[in-house]
Amino acid sequence: MLKCKYVVMSQVKLTAIIRNKFYSTNSIFKKETLFLRGFIQLLSMIQRIQTLYLILVAILSGILPFVFPLWQDESGTNKMYFMHDMPSVVLFGLSFTLSIVAILGYKKRQNQFVVNRLNIILNLILLGLFVYRSLSLSGESELSEKGIGIFLPIGAIVCLVLANRAIKKDEELVKSVDRLR
Repeated sequence: MLKCKYVVMSQVKLTAIIRNKFYSTNSIFKKETLFLRGFIQLLSMIQRIQTLYLILVAILSGILPFVFPLWQDESGTNKMYFMHDMPSVVLFGLSFTLSIVAILGYKKRQNQFVVNRLNIILNLILLGLFVYRSLSLSGESELSEKGIGIFLPIGAIVCLVLANRAIKKDEELVKSVDRLR
C-alpha cells in the first residue's frame, strides 16, 4: 500500500515540477509551451497500461484486417478480405472508432470502461458473424481455408478485457488514495 501511495505522490510531484517549469505565463515561446503541454498530456496518457492495450485493439481492428484475409481458396490465389463483406466493414470500423474514443477519453475512467464493454459486445457480434460464415462455407463446391483474419476479434476481446482490468485497478487506486486524505 505504501508503494502505491509513493508512486502516485511521485507522479504528482513530477507533474507539479513540469507545470512550474513550462506553464509559466512569462514564457517567450508560447508555441513551444503549447507543444510541451500536448507532449506531457500524451505521456500521461501512454504511461497507463490500458492505453497500450487499447492501441493494440485499434491496430487489431483498424490495420490488420487489411493485411490478413478472412478466407482463401485451397490454392491461395483467391483471397477474401473483410472489405468484400459490408457487415464486417461496418463492425471493424465501429470497433476501431470505439477504441480510439476510449484512448482519447483517458481522463474519465468510468466512461472508458463502458466504451470498452460496448467494444467487447461489438467484437463478439463480429466473431459470431465470422463463425456463422465459416460454418456456411463448409458446403461449398470449392474447398477453402479459413484465414487469420477470423481470429482478430478474439485478440481484440482479450486486449479489451485486460484494459478493463487495468482501468478497474486504477479506479481502486484512486479511491484508496482519496480515503487516505
